[in-house]
Amino acid sequence: MTELPKYPGRTRFDSIVCEYMAPLKKSRKVIVLCSGMPGYPGGSGKAIRSLAERGYWVFVPRYAGSWESGGTFLAHEPTDDVLSVVRGIPKGFRDAWSGNVLKIAKPQVYVIGASFGGAAAILASRDTSVKKAVALSPVIDWRAQDKTIEPVDFMARFVREAFGNAYRGKISVWKKLASGRFYSPEHEKKSVAGKKLMIIHAKDDEVVPFAPAKRFSKEVDAQFAALSRGGHFGTSSVLKPHIWKRVSGFFG
Repeated sequence: MTELPKYPGRTRFDSIVCEYMAPLKKSRKVIVLCSGMPGYPGGSGKAIRSLAERGYWVFVPRYAGSWESGGTFLAHEPTDDVLSVVRGIPKGFRDAWSGNVLKIAKPQVYVIGASFGGAAAILASRDTSVKKAVALSPVIDWRAQDKTIEPVDFMARFVREAFGNAYRGKISVWKKLASGRFYSPEHEKKSVAGKKLMIIHAKDDEVVPFAPAKRFSKEVDAQFAALSRGGHFGTSSVLKPHIWKRVSGFFG
């Protein structure tokens, strides 16, 4: 193969469907991209290809109960879905189109998450299978969302109305997020591996507040990059030269 395929491949880890792309040259480096929510399939396509061009295997899981994946949305923490991918990669995975089984021996796994997926990246950093994690504009404390343009009660109604069965779960499950104890880096901060974590956040973010990320980074001793402007970052923001320079330097 002399060039990357036009479209990402597809595989699954139990009920979790993943897009993925392999680099052209043999590599043990893996990036698991944790998307924001709500989003749409294909939104990470440019990032998948660009990161594969830089020598990484790239996987983008669909959270349980969303889009093509089975299960019920938020029945468990999305971090569990991410870790099922992380732990499944070295065991081998089947390409859905060709049926070929692929394996990555002793993978070096990095997790990059943005916004809703930023919380998954932070919480996944606790797992020994994850070498390092980067969170862009991550939700740190769902209770702090009340002061933004996307409070939890609004998003519960909006996602149901605007995305229908793309996110399949009872509207009541959103109360778990609002409690501040479920899928919450703030609630789990004592167990977070700060040395393995970098957080990047812009001061002018109106979707997820800046202050909790700054405070959290200091408390867990994570690297923190405070940007004056940039708004709310999605996974594709990692391709911005000034952000990728920080991320790649952190990965080493």
